Amino acid sequence: MVSGQGWNEERKQQQQEAVVLTKPLMVEGDSDVDYRTPNLVQRILSLFKNVRPGSDLTGFQRVQLPPSFNYPKSQLQMYGESVYCAGKDMLGECSSSGKGDALERFTRVVGWSISTNRPAIFGVAPYNPVLGETHHVSSRSLNVRLEQVSHHPPATALHATDRIRGIDMLWFHRPIPRFHGTRVEVEVQGKRRLKLVEHGETYVMNSPNLTIKFIPPSVDWTGTVRVSCQETGYEAELNYATSSFLGRWSSSNNSVTGRIYKTAAAASPPSSPPSGDEHDKLLYTLHGHWSSVVKIKDQNGGGERVIYNAKEVASRLKAPILKDPQNVLPTESASVWSEVSRAIMSRNWEKAKDAKRAVEEAQRELANARSSRGEIWAPKYFAPSKGDDEPCEYSPLEALVPPAPIVVPS
Repeated sequence: MVSGQGWNEERKQQQQEAVVLTKPLMVEGDSDVDYRTPNLVQRILSLFKNVRPGSDLTGFQRVQLPPSFNYPKSQLQMYGESVYCAGKDMLGECSSSGKGDALERFTRVVGWSISTNRPAIFGVAPYNPVLGETHHVSSRSLNVRLEQVSHHPPATALHATDRIRGIDMLWFHRPIPRFHGTRVEVEVQGKRRLKLVEHGETYVMNSPNLTIKFIPPSVDWTGTVRVSCQETGYEAELNYATSSFLGRWSSSNNSVTGRIYKTAAAASPPSSPPSGDEHDKLLYTLHGHWSSVVKIKDQNGGGERVIYNAKEVASRLKAPILKDPQNVLPTESASVWSEVSRAIMSRNWEKAKDAKRAVEEAQRELANARSSRGEIWAPKYFAPSKGDDEPCEYSPLEALVPPAPIVVPS
């Protein structure tokens, strides 16, 4: 006979085993899985043999991607890790800048936005989240929650709050992948909004796109990112460049260039409304590599300084840990995909294939059941935004994200 305490310990162990948490991707450090696969390029190209150039690949991963091409984690976890996993607390530094130093805060926000672009590995992708899947993690006083708010097409909402440091963050991402013969372009639609509550400032930005090249094999963040703060009039334009044919030996690999400026309207004195002939006031130029160091150069003779160092932010990161097993939701990413992740990490591909099929079949059964009852699914934590003042397409239903059962170890 098992005592009450023994049963509780056994139950706790079962709950812990039902959650699989792995290290985030980083610029330096050990991974939980060896992703190197023989003949990888040939295997990837074989997946696209019946796909026409220009085709939308939104449903491609869900239908055709074998688990040998997956990270042992969901896309929700990948988004979340870029917020709650950081060696240097750049997000906290954004809110801690002096009350009157709006320009310094803006440059810190620009640096933080660069820090959210983590390295990817050619040939593997995270799981495509199922509808209603959630991910809830805390890092010190920052609480982060994500939910898959749409499945066709895939769309994710993220809400993060920190009452102590006055941070309120909202993201909405809708990735649209397209096949272009020798590459796949993933357009990341949607916006990110960061509020620094104590300073009364709201920053709005977009995400760069992801370019996956087959020859030579590479994965790059590409495109133009714009960061703006309406309250201060500061804006930034960042250009992420794809690597050249030389790959890792090219100076353009992982490069980012840009500028920080004050808009013409904001730079005009209040007594002199802009006439239309004014120009934006250039404050800094920006250059570097998001995988190493990014610097800004003061255009008023103030010199050059580093605003982002990848080794400080995205190296030697620890995997989140399960602190409160009893409060893990059945929809938690680390639970939904636990059997698949465990099989991938042990390289048991048949078991991983069966486990992944089981997750997808359960999703289809739930969809069919809702359809037969005439039910319309709605997210648990988000709702479509109302009003033109909200840049994201979904807004949180709760003002504050509560502490999570999964935490990032300090």
